[in-house]
Amino acid sequence: MKNEVNRAFMAKKKILFVLAAALTLVACQKKEQPQSFQYNVDKFYDLEILRYDVPEFDSLSLQQKQLVYCLSEAALWGRDILFDQNGRYNLRIRRACEALYESSNLQILKSSNPEEFAAFERYLKRVWFSNGIHHHYSEDKFLPEFSQEWFVAACEQAGVTYDPAILPVMFDPAVMPKRTTAQDGVDLVLNSAGNYYGEGVTQAEAEAWYAAHKDNSPEPLWIGLNSQLVKADNSQFSILNSQLVERVYKVGGLYGEALEHVVYWLREALKYAENDAQKLAIEKMIAFNETGDLKTFNEYCIAWVKDLDSRVDYVNGFTETYSDPLGITGTWESMVNFKDLAATKRTETISKNAQWFEDHSTTDPKYKKEEVKGVSAKVITAAILAGDCYPATPIGINLPNANWIRKEYGSKSVTIDNLVHAYNEAAKGNGFNEEFMIDDETRALYEKYGAVCGDLHTDLHECVGHGSGKLMPGVTKDALKEHASTIEEARADLFGLYFLGDPKLVELGLLPSADAYKAGYYQQQMNGLMTQLVRIEPGKDIEEAHMRNRQLIANWVYEHATNKEVEIIERDGKHYLKVNDYEGLRRLYGELLAEIQRITSEGDYAAAKEMVEKYAVKVNPELHQEILARYKKLNLAPYKGFVNPVYTAVRDAEGNITDVQIDFSEGYVDQHLRYSKDYSPLPDVN
Repeated sequence: MKNEVNRAFMAKKKILFVLAAALTLVACQKKEQPQSFQYNVDKFYDLEILRYDVPEFDSLSLQQKQLVYCLSEAALWGRDILFDQNGRYNLRIRRACEALYESSNLQILKSSNPEEFAAFERYLKRVWFSNGIHHHYSEDKFLPEFSQEWFVAACEQAGVTYDPAILPVMFDPAVMPKRTTAQDGVDLVLNSAGNYYGEGVTQAEAEAWYAAHKDNSPEPLWIGLNSQLVKADNSQFSILNSQLVERVYKVGGLYGEALEHVVYWLREALKYAENDAQKLAIEKMIAFNETGDLKTFNEYCIAWVKDLDSRVDYVNGFTETYSDPLGITGTWESMVNFKDLAATKRTETISKNAQWFEDHSTTDPKYKKEEVKGVSAKVITAAILAGDCYPATPIGINLPNANWIRKEYGSKSVTIDNLVHAYNEAAKGNGFNEEFMIDDETRALYEKYGAVCGDLHTDLHECVGHGSGKLMPGVTKDALKEHASTIEEARADLFGLYFLGDPKLVELGLLPSADAYKAGYYQQQMNGLMTQLVRIEPGKDIEEAHMRNRQLIANWVYEHATNKEVEIIERDGKHYLKVNDYEGLRRLYGELLAEIQRITSEGDYAAAKEMVEKYAVKVNPELHQEILARYKKLNLAPYKGFVNPVYTAVRDAEGNITDVQIDFSEGYVDQHLRYSKDYSPLPDVN
C-alpha cells in the first residue's frame, strides 16, 4: 500500500507567510479565557475572522501605552501600500466596491436582487481579507459570483463612478490570474499580477538590472528592497545604460503620501521611547522612510537588533520578499507588540543554548557557525496587526533578513502567544482531531502535549532554525532563486523538528516528558501528507512556500521510511497516518536537515529545484478528494484572520495623551470601512 500511495503522491506536482496554517486546523488545550470574550467574528467562503485578546495591556505603564498607540497609528497608515503592491488595480477595485456598499441606495440594492448583493458583499469581504483580488494563500484570482451586468447597473443606480479598466481585471479569469507565479518555464515577472515591476518589464530585464547593480561589499545593501522597477527612456535616465529605473518608496517618492503619515506617527512615538537604543532605531526608520537610502536601512536593522531591553517593540516597513516573484522587493507590513514576561523565559532558555543546538545538529561541521551571535528570542503579545500581517498573520517572526547582519549582530526571534491562543480557543471542539487522527491514544497524546509542542517548535524554528548554519564563501542569499523561500522554511522547520525530539529539551525544562515530542511529530506528518490539502483546490498544485515546505518534509520522510517508520493506512474507507517508530522518524528528519543545509550552504540550485519539484508541488488527486470530502462535513474554514482591537487616546485640554483605552467590539466590516476612511491617503494610480 505504501508504495502505491507514494507513487500517487509523486505522480503530479508560496506566503503573510504563515506558520499559523497548521495551527488553524487543530484544537489544542491552553490557558482558559473568560467566556465573555468572543473569539469568533465572521465566516465566509474558506475564511473565518477571529479577534484576539491583548492580555496585560492594562499592566503597561502610561509611557508604554502611549508608545503602543503611536506605533499602531504608524502601522495602520501603510494599509494602502500593500493593496497597491499586490496589484495596480486593487485600490480602484476596493474603492469602487466600498462606494457601492456605502451607497445611500444600499437597501434598494439589497432588496432588488438579494442574491447578487449577498455575493457582492462576500466578494468585498474577500478583497479586504486578501488586500486585493487574489487569494492571500493560493494567490489565484478569485472571481465575483455576481455578474458584471449587475455590478455596472448597480454602480449606475447608486451614482458610483469607477475606472472601466477594472471590469476585465475583476471578471475575466484570463486577466491577471495569478498574483505571484512560481510556474517553471514562464516569465515570472510578466505572468505575476503583483505591482513590483512596471508594465512590460520582463524577468530577464529585471534580473539583468539587479545583477548590474548588485552590491558585493562586506556590508551589502539590499538593492531593490524598497523600489519598483519600471521602463524608462534612456535619454532621461542613464543608469548603466539600462532601460529600467527605480521608483523608490519614500516620502516624496512612490507611496510618499502614506509614508508621510507613517513618519509623523513615528516621530510621535519618539516622545515615548523607553530608552536610547529604541529611540535610535525609530530615528533610523524615520530617516529611511524620508530618504529611501538603503545604507540607512542597514543602520536601522542593526539598531533595532541591539534594542534588547525595551518591552514594547514593532516591525514597520518593507520587510518580507515572498510576494515579489524574484524575491527582491519587500512588502509593507507592521506589527506592534510587547513582551510576555512569563512566557519569554522559554525562548530565553533556547537562546542561551543556541550554540549547543548549532553544535549538535546533524549538518556537516563545515556548514555550521563556529560562533552563534545574538540570538535574541522572546514571546510577545501582539497589540496591532497591519499590512502583510493583517488580517492573516504569522505566529512567529525572525528578523532582520540580511544574512550579514544576522551573522555580525544577531537577530530577533519572536513567538506571538496571544494569536496562537486565539486560534486554539476558536478551534476547540471542532471535530477535526476526531476525524483525522488515527485513534484515541494519538488524540489524547495531542490534546495533552499538542499546544506545548506547537509553541516550542515555533520557538525553535524562529530562535535557532533560521539563524543556524552558514553560507560557503561566494554563495549569496539569492542563489536558490525561486525555491529559496521553500528551502529556507524547510531548513528552519527541520531544525526545530529534529531538536523537538532531543532529550535535552526535557533536561532544560522545555518539554514536560520524554514522550511529549511525539505529538508534534504526528501533527507535522499528518498535516504535511494529508490535512493541509484542504487549502488546495482540486487539480491545483501547491505553490505557497510554507505549504511546500511542509509537504516536502513529509513526502521525503515518507519515501525514505524504508522500515515503515511512518505509513498511511486505510480503515473503513478512510486513510490515516500511522507512526510506528518516532525515534526512526527523528533520524529521518536529521538526515533531511543535513541535505537541506548542504543545499543552502552551497547554493545548489539544481538540487533545490529537484527537491522541491519532486516532493513539494504535486498532490495525490485521490487522497486530495477524500480529505476535502471529510473536511467539508465538519463545516470548518481552513483559513483564519483577525480584526484588531481599537485604541483610543484620552487627551487633556492641551492635547497630551493621559490614557489609552482598548476596545474589542468592532466588527470585521466596520473595521475595514473605517480603515478605508481614516487611513487611505494614496491616489488610485501610483
